[in-house]
Amino acid sequence: MARFLHLADIHLGFDRYDNKVRTQDFFYAFEDVLEKYAIGEQVDFVLIAGDLFEHRNIQPSTLNQAQICLEMLREAGIPVLAIEGNHDNCPYGTKTSWLRYLADWNLVILLEPGDASGGEPFYQPWNPETGRGGYIDLNCGVRVFGSLWYGASAPRAIEQISAAIQELPPSSGQTILLFHHGLEGQIARYQGALRYADLLPLKQVGVDYLALGHIHKNYEHEGWIFNPGSLEVNSIEESAYERGAYLVEIDASGVRAELKRDYCQRPIVRLKFTIRGQECLEEVEQTAIALVKQAIQQGKLNPDEEPIVELRIDGQVGFDRLELDTKRIQQQLQHLSKALVFLLKYDADTVAYATSLPEDANRLQIEQEIFTDLLSANNMYRSRASDLARGLMDLKDRQLEGQSEAELYQFVKSLLTPGEG
Repeated sequence: MARFLHLADIHLGFDRYDNKVRTQDFFYAFEDVLEKYAIGEQVDFVLIAGDLFEHRNIQPSTLNQAQICLEMLREAGIPVLAIEGNHDNCPYGTKTSWLRYLADWNLVILLEPGDASGGEPFYQPWNPETGRGGYIDLNCGVRVFGSLWYGASAPRAIEQISAAIQELPPSSGQTILLFHHGLEGQIARYQGALRYADLLPLKQVGVDYLALGHIHKNYEHEGWIFNPGSLEVNSIEESAYERGAYLVEIDASGVRAELKRDYCQRPIVRLKFTIRGQECLEEVEQTAIALVKQAIQQGKLNPDEEPIVELRIDGQVGFDRLELDTKRIQQQLQHLSKALVFLLKYDADTVAYATSLPEDANRLQIEQEIFTDLLSANNMYRSRASDLARGLMDLKDRQLEGQSEAELYQFVKSLLTPGEG
């Protein structure tokens, strides 16, 4: 029996939100999961199914993070088998990558198929002297194949991989393939996902465990396809997905894979409220503050953990939506929650009114109704919309008559003060 840890989409060097602490989160998650479930569980090997890095060109600090974690495994005598994903494959115009650099320093075994178009065998056994090869037979009795990031040509690549596997001498144990692509139907709005029928030829040539990456959501299918999901959340929307690392046992009797989620991760809190169009500016702001305070009191939000918090405000507002000072409110709520990152999503629309007009309406009727609709959309003026609309038309006439600014100002003042004028 072989035991291994299957990881994918680690994304070291993640830099969204331009926050150095958040970038460190991805390093801490990687380090902790290796300590607990690779070294702590004394696995035979670790699989990285693509996207060790967030970017193809990385900062020195990001390379250092990878070296620290991989050196930890090397000292424990645990080999790391990896493939490149779409985020960390060769930069445009180059023939190497930072994963290749790590492989040349014996920190990972990078499994890469040969260039069949250039006359190389598609799959050659990994050579420890050259550090090159497309597959490896491990001492624990498992054969592991690598692959590349194929994009839209993945179905055709699967045919090539399957044919190449068939041409090799059979493995004495179980067979694993690392493949950085997603399965259809797992997440919405994902173009290029593979159908199960596309993957089936791999099972037919003896792949017992298909180690996927790329989609940041955990899933498994038919007892042989496994995707752990990303270690950390790459976007707020992903916080709804289960994700982690697979601790796997594999032998002739089958596969037993357990998703491990108990490791260092930044808490994510998502809050939402809907405006109904009756609230004034101050009420909207107070509701937002009250919602965050309630989340703290109920234990959903722990300021001591410096979580990432998203507050989504939707619905309809009874004032000009631009009047809400979202930047000031966001800063206030970030201070209240002590959030590492506080995201305020303001998706509310202004209440719309549209009075129907007869086809033969004259200009004065049209002006009256337009003014009335605009005023009715603001809850400060809604109750007096008709009177104020007539006042605005009067104001326009006074301005056309050439009244002074002082006279116009006094008229507007009287117009906005009920009982005067």
